[in-house]
Amino acid sequence: MGGNHIKITEKPSLYDQLDQMDTLDIIVNINNEDKKVADAVELVLPKVAELVDALALRFERGGRLFYIGAGTSGRLGILDASEIPPTFGMPHDRVIGLIAGGDSAIRKAVEFAEDDVHQAWKDLKEYDINANDVLLGIAASGTTPYVLGGIAYAKDHGILTAGITNNPGSPLATDTDIPMEINVGPEFLTGSTRMKSGTSQKMVLNMISTALMIRIGRVKGNKMVNMQLSNTKLVDRGTRYLVEELGLDYNAAEKALKKYGSVKNAMEAMK
Repeated sequence: MGGNHIKITEKPSLYDQLDQMDTLDIIVNINNEDKKVADAVELVLPKVAELVDALALRFERGGRLFYIGAGTSGRLGILDASEIPPTFGMPHDRVIGLIAGGDSAIRKAVEFAEDDVHQAWKDLKEYDINANDVLLGIAASGTTPYVLGGIAYAKDHGILTAGITNNPGSPLATDTDIPMEINVGPEFLTGSTRMKSGTSQKMVLNMISTALMIRIGRVKGNKMVNMQLSNTKLVDRGTRYLVEELGLDYNAAEKALKKYGSVKNAMEAMK
């Protein structure tokens, strides 16, 4: 599952004696490190676009996107997946996030869960993952057995695989069809990949899912026309979209939105 590589995520911080810094120095130095993240992400944008194009083709024929990860990486995948239905009105079973240790690991770490090389595939089989789907493994280290095992099994079953890692040349990078190797450098707190590494993963996951939803028609112009109307704020947002798009007054737009159930449906019915 990969060869020798340098674990940048384990290299010593560029800063020392953190416990001797005053609060503002700590915050300023963290911010200085965070400024490096977007530049590192920029270098993998062609790979992100490649993945989105592959996903769009598969989604048009009913495919799904699965995220697998452990710890912070797993939680970030679940976060991104959970936001697709309310933001884009997609069924909850089209983008699915799985974490080593199961849902209880979202809130509380499950010891050694990430070390089981077979568990991810067992988790994925419960969803009948198939060749129409895409599996994206997320692991800052690029060496997490849970993730690498899932990727290996998926490839054996003809499933397109992708990976997000912060260690270039890691097993996750070499073992996936579309690797996204984001070198953000050593963490401010040595080895704490919940920091820059996690931030970079969140940025790329946002790009993947948002671009995918745009590509498959879940956005019109720059509006979330398929969002779920699950609270007052979103009803107000949808109403204002209709005021802008259809020239209605606010009350008429709100009435239309509630009648048709979404901005897109109201626009199609009233244009």
